[in-house]
Amino acid sequence: MNQEKTIQENSHDLFAVRKAKLDSMRQKGFDPFRADWEQSHTSKTAIESFDNSLEEGQNTEHEVSVAGRVLVFRLMGKASFLKIQDRDGIIQLYVSRDALPEGVYNEDFKKNLDLGDIIGARGKLFKTKTGEITVRVTEYRMLAKSLRPLPEKWHGLTNSEQIYRQRYLDLMVNQESRKRFKLRSAIIRQIREFLWSRDFVEVETPSLHAIAGGAAARPFVTHFNALDCDFYLRIALELYLKRMLVGGFDRVFEMGRVFRNEGVDRKHNPEFTMLEVYQAYSDHRGMMELVRSLISSICENVLGTTSIQRADGGTIELGGEWREVDYRDLIVEATGNPGWFELSRDEKLAAAKRLAAATNSDIELSDDLEDYEITNNVYGKLVEPNLVQPTFVMHIPRQLCPLAKLNREDPSVLDVFELCINGQEIAPAYSEQNDPFIQRQMFEAQVGEEKQNLDEDFLTALEYGMPPAGGMGIGIDRLVILLTGAANIRDTILFPSLRPE
Repeated sequence: MNQEKTIQENSHDLFAVRKAKLDSMRQKGFDPFRADWEQSHTSKTAIESFDNSLEEGQNTEHEVSVAGRVLVFRLMGKASFLKIQDRDGIIQLYVSRDALPEGVYNEDFKKNLDLGDIIGARGKLFKTKTGEITVRVTEYRMLAKSLRPLPEKWHGLTNSEQIYRQRYLDLMVNQESRKRFKLRSAIIRQIREFLWSRDFVEVETPSLHAIAGGAAARPFVTHFNALDCDFYLRIALELYLKRMLVGGFDRVFEMGRVFRNEGVDRKHNPEFTMLEVYQAYSDHRGMMELVRSLISSICENVLGTTSIQRADGGTIELGGEWREVDYRDLIVEATGNPGWFELSRDEKLAAAKRLAAATNSDIELSDDLEDYEITNNVYGKLVEPNLVQPTFVMHIPRQLCPLAKLNREDPSVLDVFELCINGQEIAPAYSEQNDPFIQRQMFEAQVGEEKQNLDEDFLTALEYGMPPAGGMGIGIDRLVILLTGAANIRDTILFPSLRPE
């Protein structure tokens, strides 16, 4: 009768048992932590190389050498079946006493192998009676002894706190997590290939900034000992990339970490990955075409579909036409008040409080908010979460982005769009402000009396002349949430920010 090893003792006892096995191996002259192993095939390439024309039980003519972590171990007297996992997937091994050198099966393999161990195996492929392509092992080596038991395999790792703190365990046993992070890597690769195909140059700009600019966010502060002054971890990539436009790099992008010393929730992590793209002689309309084409290329080359399934069973369609709608029209629709923008600040605040009560919504409202802040907080709670299908929200108020061009017909709004999909902002973009005088005015209005926070070097750069340009930012983590169906931004970041234990 087959007997599969199970974990019954507590973790402390198992550690001691496994440590004793490790000590025994060392006493016999075996190294339980090998320096290398010649891996000729992964699980995927080994299985693909099998000649399916062979009859059941026959070997292929070639030998494979595989390696991976033991996930299943079934003893059957003089033979055993194992399943090991490598970067590509899982492959089965068949180990018999007679196929290994004398004594290896009973004295090393059976006595010392545990679930979680990393092993190497060499042998020929064959197909079992159940049709599973398997390696008939003729050589076996312990490559790394696992001293701690894996999470219970049938249920995987389900504790969210442990998943984020010990991501390596999550990746070992949760196939969905492995798939999601492979997709993230493929998405990032496709973004780069798409932009390279359009002659964009990838650059790297500083992570430490003397002035925290490019976004309205609270920075992390660090002291630069060599210069004896405080610097900031960057909150955006924008201002250095625009200096590249001034310098004559007409199409540039950067994908890098940015840091904002703010809250942690389902959509926000203080450390996240941002893509920013700038194209000279373009504008926000050019960026609309760029982002649609970029997402289409990801759908075609990575996902193989333009239809994204939501957790609630609905579908987001990324093909076809994307809606364009003015910010003002969405506010009027959400408030039910055609005259919303004619209300005074106090009238807006009172109306917003009534809306919050009527909709049972936690709209952020306080007596010290500016007029535009009241409206934008209504937008954030009553509008954006309902924009499920791709929507370009156009012409946002000028106070919300000091780096964009004012609209010629209506200077109270900007030539800006915010692309919203699945109830969250995916990509803001705009026609870049390149008038140094207007840019200074908008910066000064933003910083108020804190003139020391003006980036004078950036303003000097603009005075040399920056070509008209379109610029766009995409939060990579949010994009991965959308394209993989993840429930939380922490599910798209390998090692999210957590309070130390």
